Amino acid sequence: MKLTVFGATGGVGQEIVRQALSAGHEVTAVVRDPARLPVQGERLTVVRADLGDPETVRPAVAGRDAVLSGLGPRSRKDAGVATRLTRTVLRAMDAEGVRRLVVVSAGPVGPEPAGAGLLDRAARGAISALLKDVYDDLREMEAELARSGTDWTSVRPPRLQNKPVTGTYRMTIAGFPPKGRFIGRADVAHAMLAAAADPATVKQGVGVAY
Repeated sequence: MKLTVFGATGGVGQEIVRQALSAGHEVTAVVRDPARLPVQGERLTVVRADLGDPETVRPAVAGRDAVLSGLGPRSRKDAGVATRLTRTVLRAMDAEGVRRLVVVSAGPVGPEPAGAGLLDRAARGAISALLKDVYDDLREMEAELARSGTDWTSVRPPRLQNKPVTGTYRMTIAGFPPKGRFIGRADVAHAMLAAAADPATVKQGVGVAY
């Protein structure tokens, strides 16, 4: 497939690029600073773009089979960035007639896991309160997706870890894996690439966890 990756210098974004190239896909990585992307490959094109302007992003998404986004706030002070930058991506995609979009969000944005115990509910509530601004940003980002004309999927992980890709994790469409507390960034990238080719995930939030 021909893929465009936004947020390609982040932990999840780099893994998307690396795994997509390994799988034989043609990848366009959109970045602010190309020097921060250590991944290389014959099928990789690196594009520097201003994500504040949809017109500068349009060439990067034109003719793509799917767009994957690792964009999001890295801390509470970045709250608002996911919604703002995703709007740019959506407008560029709409202008170019590209429909498939997979983004990374967060587990607490979606529904509570089925059968969650008291401890899990308490932990979820505490984390949601601590990172309220971040999760409000991601909820608004997902609302933007729902209002758009794209065939979107929102992948919602719990706490992220730096671990090698395993390809072994639980995935729940329109829900979240019970007692799912961790997942590696590399496996989130793996799940996003899998979702891009899975029609069952279109217009769905997908919970992923070990």
